[in-house]
Amino acid sequence: MFLGTHSPRLDEKGRLILPAKFRDELGNGLVLTRGQERCIYVFSQREFERIHEQMRDAPISSRQARDYIRVFLSGASDEMPDKQGRVTIPAALRSYAGLERELAVIGAGSRAEIWDATAWADYLEEKENSFSDTDSVDNAIPGIL
Repeated sequence: MFLGTHSPRLDEKGRLILPAKFRDELGNGLVLTRGQERCIYVFSQREFERIHEQMRDAPISSRQARDYIRVFLSGASDEMPDKQGRVTIPAALRSYAGLERELAVIGAGSRAEIWDATAWADYLEEKENSFSDTDSVDNAIPGIL
């Protein structure tokens, strides 16, 4: 499970050092793809395969499903961390997420997310108010608790 917030830097070759806590889960390969809210989703190979299987069950007659699958999968890139735990973020994904040198890598349960540090700070500031106003997890996430 991916938890916490980490602050790595992007090097001049477009690489970041994965947080040490995430390396065991991602050491055998990972998939980077477009995330919602202009971040990059980071999945273990196993989790990405599970999500892909769910997508395969989506009806091809659904325009919304086709659109989502196209955007999600067309931006995907399978990567292998090097011995130092570095992973290269493809230029197209760096551009999509507006990544500069300072990053925020957050744990989001079954995935990690890579954000530009300023974009993450802005997002978090905006969402913390609604987080405080939510009276229970059940109201925010149906089916929980």
